[in-house]
Amino acid sequence: MTATLGEKIKLTIFGESHGLGIGCVIDGLPPGFAIDLDAVKKEMQRRAPGKSPLATARNEKDAFIIESGFFEGRTTGTPLCVLIPNSDQHSGDYSKLKNVMRPGHADYSGKVKYNGFNDYRGGGHFSGRLTAPLVFMGAVAKQILAKRGIYVGAHIVAVAGVKDTPFNPLGERADTFSELAQKTFPVLDDAAGNEMQQLILAAKQSCDSVGGVIECMAINLPAGIGAPFFDSLESRLAHALFSVPAVKGIEFGKGFALAQMPGSEANDQMYYDNGMVKTYTNNNGGITGGITNGMPVLFKAAVKPTPSIAKVQKTVDLSTESNTELVITGRHDPCIVQRAVPVIEGVAAWVILDMLLAGEK
Repeated sequence: MTATLGEKIKLTIFGESHGLGIGCVIDGLPPGFAIDLDAVKKEMQRRAPGKSPLATARNEKDAFIIESGFFEGRTTGTPLCVLIPNSDQHSGDYSKLKNVMRPGHADYSGKVKYNGFNDYRGGGHFSGRLTAPLVFMGAVAKQILAKRGIYVGAHIVAVAGVKDTPFNPLGERADTFSELAQKTFPVLDDAAGNEMQQLILAAKQSCDSVGGVIECMAINLPAGIGAPFFDSLESRLAHALFSVPAVKGIEFGKGFALAQMPGSEANDQMYYDNGMVKTYTNNNGGITGGITNGMPVLFKAAVKPTPSIAKVQKTVDLSTESNTELVITGRHDPCIVQRAVPVIEGVAAWVILDMLLAGEK
């Protein structure tokens, strides 16, 4: 097993959902960068649970402690180690789940992989709780990118079939990303957002859950980032994004819709604008040949419904090797999409920064 990813900015995550804490080690940050810790705290709060009837009641503050690599307000250039203590675990909720496998979770696959020695409480290392370090990393990466005029933002584009206004594929204002980040439920169309929230609450009332889609954009990226074949920006982003629990699909630009379009429509035709090459459309999501082409990088991530639901489900008991039924108790999100938005943003910002710096070597 490895919990490390990255080329120039290597990120290692550690911890379990119901252990003493979680965190990360970030290796490769440039020395002397002044991290705005208040801005990082705001990003962490966007993901933190316990703030809304739409989310789990687990009340983790996602407060962090920087153990090393940061001195007198600036990065030192040595590995930056961050600890995020766990403070509101109800481990007793999981005592019966040592051998009774939860459908949709990694209980069975994890138990097989680690010969039963994995921490199963709350999903252990497989838990969405481990996305908090990703948000920390992303918050730092966003600040470094902003110094270069590059901005990353995301919103909920769909929940259970209800759709928000999509991003303009030719680009959005950086202020639009900032405005979305201030919202508890980040959508462009608040009326659609209200409808989504009602569906989430209805799912909660019926002991069920719903999923959705997050749309993410990075603007002002220069052309030339990425390399064929195996270090394309798409493949590097997909690698990291599919590491986020519950993400089950990624599409860049028009994605699967491109398969239904003729080449004359799918191709992004080009023109000069004040000496810069641009395209009239952005069907390819700002990436061609695995390399940025100067247009906004645009992708969507599909997030499955929360697998922890209070309905009766069929499953197996490994201790008795028998079929059984399970009703999951405890505190769970009826929809994790809204809390996943800063995670998707953070992962995208980190990967883009990593590849940007790698291209400068």
